[in-house]
Amino acid sequence: MFKDIELNEMLQLKDAGEHTLIDVRSPKEFNEATIPGSINIPIFTDEERAEVGTLYKQVGKDAAKKRGLEIFSAKLPNFIQEFSKIQTPMTVFCWRGGMRSKTAATVLDLMGIKATRLSGGIRTYRKWVVSTLEQGDFKPELFVLNGYTGSGKTVILHELAKKGYPIINLEGMANHRGSIFGQIGLHPNNQKKFEALLVQKMLEFQQEPFVFIEGESKRIGKVSLPDFLYSKKEKSMQLFIHIPMEERVKHILEDYQPWKNPERFHEAFQIIKKRIHTPIAKEIEQAFEATDYHHVAELLLNYYYDPRYEHAANHYPKQNVIDIHAVDVTDAVQKIEELIHQHTEINIV
Repeated sequence: MFKDIELNEMLQLKDAGEHTLIDVRSPKEFNEATIPGSINIPIFTDEERAEVGTLYKQVGKDAAKKRGLEIFSAKLPNFIQEFSKIQTPMTVFCWRGGMRSKTAATVLDLMGIKATRLSGGIRTYRKWVVSTLEQGDFKPELFVLNGYTGSGKTVILHELAKKGYPIINLEGMANHRGSIFGQIGLHPNNQKKFEALLVQKMLEFQQEPFVFIEGESKRIGKVSLPDFLYSKKEKSMQLFIHIPMEERVKHILEDYQPWKNPERFHEAFQIIKKRIHTPIAKEIEQAFEATDYHHVAELLLNYYYDPRYEHAANHYPKQNVIDIHAVDVTDAVQKIEELIHQHTEINIV
């Protein structure tokens, strides 16, 4: 018989080493939010789940269970085959530790595949995430990467991570670049998914002396930063990255690749067009029509993003601001490392 385990035990198993978490909910539920690091082996497809749910509401519980059993029985061999590929201890879960995870764990037990089941399902995990964020306990000092749009802040974060520095990539967790054009080519995450990823990183870095984070507004795409983290970010040391305009335009084009979705970029431009001086807006329109995206990016930086950024950046106290002038991202990373080493030595003394 399979064993139910509590959330704390599951988290300990996950942190201790190789342990696979399997979300047996439908693909849509899995994509909306799951426990980070989980894989999806669904009992029902999205359409099958909808069918069983409709039967439950319109006919009754017994009819829904019967139809669910019919659907699952037909796919049982493939279901078992997917689990047989997993070579680590495993835990299955559904929304609240109900029929789907119970069915999965029972079938696996009958087939000689050992698996535990998360008591309370992902609903228990979600409550824990909310509680953790409400406590607002994140000890490391923050170094906040700021700079004009296109300064390569996200690239710098990745480069610092490669060198072993702790980083929290908020845009990556939100799956949004944080601008009016930020979701083009991406599928932005919802608040639940974002918060689960954030809590995972907070726990991973809780004992670090400092963490690098990118300067973001309170809202990134579809998600909002927790109040405690936004407040801590605003009071932390701000590293302002300054690189040449040509480098910034290059980063913008490499990151956004507007030629892949020209219509969506033009639609997004219409939202901000009224905030740009009419002659410049007209010039941007003409550059769009000519597919001169280099010129589009340069005009948007000079006449829209830079003025807005300058206004927002002026509220930080001077003692919390360090300007880093660099020729490119590689140079910026090197100068940030030098700064951190000096900071660390001063703190040790």
